[in-house]
Amino acid sequence: MESEFAGLSLDKEEEDILQAQGDPDLINNEESLSLVGCFLTASIIHYPAMKSTLANLWHPVKGVQIRDLGEKRYLFKFFHVIDMERVIKGTPWTFNNHLLILHKLQGGKIH
Repeated sequence: MESEFAGLSLDKEEEDILQAQGDPDLINNEESLSLVGCFLTASIIHYPAMKSTLANLWHPVKGVQIRDLGEKRYLFKFFHVIDMERVIKGTPWTFNNHLLILHKLQGGKIH
């Protein structure tokens, strides 16, 4: 069987087509796979603990990147649409009894 595949090759045109194809759910589009979150509290949010707790709780298959935007606001960047949708559908979320409000980020704006 290896000898049958050894003679196969792609020309430049075929290679370009293969690279352009893909599962649209796996495309890493920062805007469409990002949420901005804000905690409704006057207390200080301990960022490392919150980051670890939510990542473990959500357990996204393709991962999540959490960045501190300041003023109790955070950017949650997902790497697969299913992970983000599961988080949205699972609301309300809390950390240390503080409610987390989430909004989709689209076109660089909060919706």
